[in-house]
Amino acid sequence: MASLGLNDVKTGKKILHNGDPWVITEADFIKPGKGQAFTRIRVRNLKDGRTTELTLKSSDSYEEANATDTDASFSYIEGTGDDREWIFMHSETFEQYRANLAAMGDAWKWLKGDEQCVITIFNETQIIAVQAPKFVELKIVETDPGVRGDTSGGGGKPATLETGAVVRVPLFVNQDEIIKVDTRTGEYDSRVK
Repeated sequence: MASLGLNDVKTGKKILHNGDPWVITEADFIKPGKGQAFTRIRVRNLKDGRTTELTLKSSDSYEEANATDTDASFSYIEGTGDDREWIFMHSETFEQYRANLAAMGDAWKWLKGDEQCVITIFNETQIIAVQAPKFVELKIVETDPGVRGDTSGGGGKPATLETGAVVRVPLFVNQDEIIKVDTRTGEYDSRVK
């Protein structure tokens, strides 16, 4: 693995820190008027999502993490409760990968089957993060009935989707309709015709 020094740390690079893979979310090179230059980096743990700030002097270095992002298709869920595993298939090699609830984060709310996701694989075997598609189309299985004359300008109401996720929708949206949801914010985007 490559060693990253003061000039090599950039936003998006993945490093090993205390045995865990971290991604650099911000990197600021600071050259004070007096003293030695240093780089202050903000990093996010790829396993549990924690963030922290680190200071890197010219003599310091970090190992580059063996973590890669790749496209994979969500296939199915195996197991129940907290022991569930989400099975993904690599788009080109057809190799299968398993993700536990911690690796899934909030992505599980938006997946029903055959969605193309970006998975982060650590040490070529373990999924440590799953990124759902930016937009998904899901059916509403439960919501209060819409009232004629309600427009999108008013408030909203909660709606339960076929995956179990709950989103806030406009008053005019009814049960059994298919809606488009932004997975980055978890918000209603539009109705699907």
